[in-house]
Amino acid sequence: MKKLNIFLGLLLSLSIGQVKGQEITFAEDIADMIYTHCSGCHRPGEIGPFSLTNYEEVRSWAASIKYVTQEKIMPPWQPDPNYSNFLGENYLSPEQIDQIAQWVDNEMLRGDENLEPPFPSFPEGSVLGMPDLVLEMSEAYLHTGNNQDDYRYFVLPSGLLEDKVIKAIEFRPGNPKIVHHALVFEDLTGEAAAKDAETPEYGFNGFGSFTDDMQNVLEQKQFPSYVPGQKPIFYPDGTGQIMQAGADVVVQIHYAPWPVDEYDQSKLNIFFADETETITREVEAHIMVPFQQVINESFIIPPNQTKEFHGIFEVPIDVSILGLFPHMHLLGTHWEVYLEDVDGSIVPLIKVPEWDFNWQGTYYTDRYIVAKAGSKIHAIAGYDNTTSNPNNPSNPPKFVSWGEGTEDEMYYLPINYVLYEEGDEELVFTNVVDPILDNQLSDIRLFPNPTKEYANLQFKLSIGEAIWIDVINIKGQKVRSIRKGEFFNKGYNEIQINTISMQSGQYYIQIKGEKNQFSLPFIKL
Repeated sequence: MKKLNIFLGLLLSLSIGQVKGQEITFAEDIADMIYTHCSGCHRPGEIGPFSLTNYEEVRSWAASIKYVTQEKIMPPWQPDPNYSNFLGENYLSPEQIDQIAQWVDNEMLRGDENLEPPFPSFPEGSVLGMPDLVLEMSEAYLHTGNNQDDYRYFVLPSGLLEDKVIKAIEFRPGNPKIVHHALVFEDLTGEAAAKDAETPEYGFNGFGSFTDDMQNVLEQKQFPSYVPGQKPIFYPDGTGQIMQAGADVVVQIHYAPWPVDEYDQSKLNIFFADETETITREVEAHIMVPFQQVINESFIIPPNQTKEFHGIFEVPIDVSILGLFPHMHLLGTHWEVYLEDVDGSIVPLIKVPEWDFNWQGTYYTDRYIVAKAGSKIHAIAGYDNTTSNPNNPSNPPKFVSWGEGTEDEMYYLPINYVLYEEGDEELVFTNVVDPILDNQLSDIRLFPNPTKEYANLQFKLSIGEAIWIDVINIKGQKVRSIRKGEFFNKGYNEIQINTISMQSGQYYIQIKGEKNQFSLPFIKL
């Protein structure tokens, strides 16, 4: 019996030791997850309603974090990552969601404080660096505290005297408590300014588009929009979007329901192409809307019914797709968009299985998706016009068709592209992590090296912070500025560099931040 007790004691000790070895702690398991996926919004001055910048703050909100991650409400990423991939993806894997739940359910252990990662060094004012042009609302707008949504257009004259190539646009909410999302357009007609002049107060109301003319809706240029939780991106090296001289920049801001009066004065940070970057292709857009020839029926959603529309657009010329921005209103339930190649093969583009109007986003592909002339883009959108849809603005439900109002509906799919160039099939922008970095002494890699036209730069940061990336020649002279103070997260990062216009010779890639600094030689053939 004594031997049996000793044996059972050993088993119990071993079991306890195994459980302890598997304990999930904030320091070793949770902190990195929160800092990477949550703290960008949940920190002072940003749109998150509370901060998640340290153990105490995370612990105090742990139950809520468990709930919203298990329900996949947060982080707010709509596309299905198993269908297609995009730049700046921000979602948690099932394993990470389970880890959070286990941590919350098991006393939220802190662990060894010495093992806690430092909080990222987020830059102030912009996550992309120093903007070339800042456009701010000319006065503060009063959002009435009546617990109702408010969709408001504001006209910001660009003041440009010449056309400029836009690399990125970053919307900065003046009052993160009430600003929910924003759409950004170019207006060369003066229509938006005229509408603003008709109203005595600053700006004018509008839900979907500032123009009432369908042809203008199709032709209006839309710049990248803003939703919380999405870091704005730079267009791929060598490409950009034109903002024309004298243009008005029109911003539609959705102010969320709020119980008390609040003021907002938001702004746009605009980044032009650097003089050291050679722009070879312009980003353009085609917008799929529910014309008869697109969906092969009338865009009408009867009351008390669910409805699905399958639109088809035949691509007229060879293009390379780099972004999709599906849009619908409150009856929307899902999107699926795919490319049917000329050989009949299917290329998934985007799937949004559970549409949420409050979290519509801009989604840029992690590589060029080549669409040859004659291929077809299929866009399937679903709607629920029944009383079981809690977002239905009409009770009882009524007939709904295309329109800009809250009670109307939309099937609206801008598709960004550039004209195809040979070799686009091989170009990958990011999200391809090469595990070889784990086995290297250095935390930087450029491939191919030597390079002829395009190269992918991979680097691994010890802490998230603002980074400057430059190309230096052997004389120590700067020949390219790739990034100027853009924030990158801790861990693996990757960008693509266009080297076509560079002369043959030896160069160095330099990456500099406050905590991360390294360089790498490479050869341009």
